[in-house]
Amino acid sequence: MPMITGRSIIAGKHVPKNAEHGTFRAFDPARGVEIERDFQPAGDAEVDAAAVAAWSAFAPFRALEPGRRAALLEDIAARLSALGQELVDVCSAETGLTTTRIISERERAVGVFRMFAREVRDGSWCRACIESGDSSRKPTPRPDLRRMLRPLGPVAVFGASNFPLAYSTAGGDTASALAAGCPVVVKGHPLHPGTGELVANAIAEAIAEAGLHAGTFSFLHSGGPREREIGARLVKNPCIQAVGFTGSLAGGTAIAEMGRDRPSPIPVYAEMGSTNPVFVLPDAAETKGQAIAERLVASVTNACGQMCTCPGLIFAIKSPRLEPFERTLIDGIDRVGAQVMLSPAILDRYERGLEQSREIEGVEQRAGSLGKRASVGDGPRPVKGVAAVLRTTASVFLKHPVLREEIFGPSTILVICANENELKQCASSIVGSLTGSIFATPYDGALAGQMQSILETRVGRLVYNGVPTGVEVNAAMVHGGPFPATTAPHTTAQGVLAMERWCRIICYQNTPDALLPPELRDANPLGIERMIDGVRTSQAFSRKTRAIEQ
Repeated sequence: MPMITGRSIIAGKHVPKNAEHGTFRAFDPARGVEIERDFQPAGDAEVDAAAVAAWSAFAPFRALEPGRRAALLEDIAARLSALGQELVDVCSAETGLTTTRIISERERAVGVFRMFAREVRDGSWCRACIESGDSSRKPTPRPDLRRMLRPLGPVAVFGASNFPLAYSTAGGDTASALAAGCPVVVKGHPLHPGTGELVANAIAEAIAEAGLHAGTFSFLHSGGPREREIGARLVKNPCIQAVGFTGSLAGGTAIAEMGRDRPSPIPVYAEMGSTNPVFVLPDAAETKGQAIAERLVASVTNACGQMCTCPGLIFAIKSPRLEPFERTLIDGIDRVGAQVMLSPAILDRYERGLEQSREIEGVEQRAGSLGKRASVGDGPRPVKGVAAVLRTTASVFLKHPVLREEIFGPSTILVICANENELKQCASSIVGSLTGSIFATPYDGALAGQMQSILETRVGRLVYNGVPTGVEVNAAMVHGGPFPATTAPHTTAQGVLAMERWCRIICYQNTPDALLPPELRDANPLGIERMIDGVRTSQAFSRKTRAIEQ
């Protein structure tokens, strides 16, 4: 298959060249210039064709034996790992991210596919449960009831701007949907279209090699004036049964509304804005303040702050002992030079967000300065953002809701509280967030417990004595949270439970064994872990039990 053609991939084939809808180009933010490669946005007929092909692929893909589905995921992982220097070069040019970051992100995506492959083989993720019937029960027979998670259908995945590999074409949404048995149609992100197509080629090739229906995966180039139209048409197509989105609050809420307004509404799992508040408790600030501040500087400025888990709010209690922490935080941010951001539009939003907060009386900028970028006539210039620390008090923070909104970029707001009561008030005012962090020592134990009780209702992941950036790939990880962090606070976009978003529970009553899914049959040919009359049983479960006992 050709590497980068600039054309969408529908059911394993690149669409014909067609200039009807114009073209768009990626932008190199490190150089401040367009990349001279044209991409063809998908037309309406192509969007519909991808959705219809996914629907045609759904029945055979849903029925695919778990071992074969796991093998597909492992092959995709191998092909992603094998994408060489071309992927690194293309991705770096389109995003401004470093080679180290790109390679690390690719390996993370590979790890996600391999993790889901293990879970598909194990089978326990599907929650198979059997309550055997009893025809002799009086006064009425007990029915035979069997339930498990079953896939919803084709899933539309929207690529993310800030993670071109781990949250885009081959990101967690695509991996978990395929693992659950759902075909996928990816709407590529216009900021890294070449990266998206390279990755899409690898996935399409793996599906072809496995002999599966080609509609199991499609990739739509999306950019220029048609970008929103492509996304809207995909969400509204009746063949699409669920949506995964990572991006802005405005984008996520608009897509969620589209999903609700369909004649047959569908779930939209959108990950959106997050402030990821950090609370530095008194004894931790006194005894470890400088070390904590250094970690926060690195976390705030990592990837120029363009991470969904960037710590955008830091809270501490006023005290002379706080001064070394505050000085280290401000000096550290000041020493960080301007860094490349993903696009001029993202830089504009970052600078507008800082300006909006700075205009509030009682908010001061203590680190960083906003530099003026070249106008259109000035020629190419790198798209760079400057890290910043804003400082305010709890009373000002509580008075102005805008300070509780995400500023996407390398900045944080330091909120100084007068006492523990103000600290708890600030925590109680936090809107839904992906993470919440508490730095504490044993001497802070009572207050830490109170803060945890508050934050458990407002965040998806609670971090002790650590920064929120860095999402580990494993079964226990949760990457979600209450609105506006996500549209579905009971779910996660990372970890094994991510598969459950693309499923619903189905109960089979008195169903003939031959018509049951293999996981629920009496013979249990796949060795899937199940609950039978309240007792967990399977070959896999027995192996796990022995390992624990040993």
